[in-house]
Amino acid sequence: MTTSRRKLDHIRICLEKPVEASSRPFEDVLLIHRALPEICEGEIETSCRFLGYRLKAPIIITGMTGGHPDTREINLNLARAAQEMGLAMGVGSQRAALEDPRQVETFSLVRDAAPDVPIIGNIGAVQLQRSGPKVLERLAEMIEADAIAVHLNFLQESVQPEGDRDAKGVIEALSSASDGGIPIIVKETGAGISREAAEDLISAGVKIMDVSGTGGTSWSGVEAYRGEEAGDTESARMGRLFWEWGIPTPASIVECRSAGAQVIGSGGVRSGLDVARCLALGGSMAGIALPLLYPATKSKEDTVAVLKDFVRALRTAMFLTGCRNIPDLQKSPLVILGKTREWLEQRGFDTRKFSAYRE
Repeated sequence: MTTSRRKLDHIRICLEKPVEASSRPFEDVLLIHRALPEICEGEIETSCRFLGYRLKAPIIITGMTGGHPDTREINLNLARAAQEMGLAMGVGSQRAALEDPRQVETFSLVRDAAPDVPIIGNIGAVQLQRSGPKVLERLAEMIEADAIAVHLNFLQESVQPEGDRDAKGVIEALSSASDGGIPIIVKETGAGISREAAEDLISAGVKIMDVSGTGGTSWSGVEAYRGEEAGDTESARMGRLFWEWGIPTPASIVECRSAGAQVIGSGGVRSGLDVARCLALGGSMAGIALPLLYPATKSKEDTVAVLKDFVRALRTAMFLTGCRNIPDLQKSPLVILGKTREWLEQRGFDTRKFSAYRE
């Protein structure tokens, strides 16, 4: 099966099937309500800087698609919405365009539609390791990217019938690539990044990490559906067995931040309240994917409507916690409960440090 066709299968399954994790780790994170916020909601400033741009909110439309003619309108609607809302956007893996130049336009149209916001390219870590750092220049030039996300999807590869399970040499490849002029974002794909992995990435020169932890789309689950459809019962069993595998997003944010990374919180971000939780846990940005996929199949207007809800909920959470701006929110106290608290404390973190005002 071609990469292009496989990507279309992924989109179809995400639109038609229940692909999310059963857990909702963000429900373990409670911001502290301030009964006397002493601020005017209209004066709240949600803007931030990212990759040299001033964004209207700390939100990234994370990479979903591209590489097949049927994905063209999805990327176009996402890009137009990002431009209108003043938010960053990533594209899906550009591997299909490297293999088939006819697919380049399904990615390059994004920059034309969103000239004033950060655009983030995308390639797998295995492809980077095999192609060398020069491939990043080709990817960036293809879409005039401001950064390239190098995705880690070894869980998905492990259960995928055609998966690539050779993970040797990735750290060395990232180290070589980080010496170039193109900023790199290392992005997981639904299984999270641990403190140990984050420390390895920091040592390799990677500064920005998109944790993409558990709690959102399970790509192991997506591959389980693909296995069932193909009559591959072994892959289907493996996909379902590892459906919930990984590090919960809130815990992964804390783990990576403790290693010194600039953190993008994604994986189960389903509202502007979750965006606020990401930032209060130590993230600098939050990433959204699945909630925008169906609207993006319809129109730019439908996509913008969802994003407006996210931004309004973020503003509301900031108002109710007395936060005038994003730096205030990043110091806002919160309480961590449930399995997320158990995870962090078992890993050696003192969760009480989050429950008081932090400098």
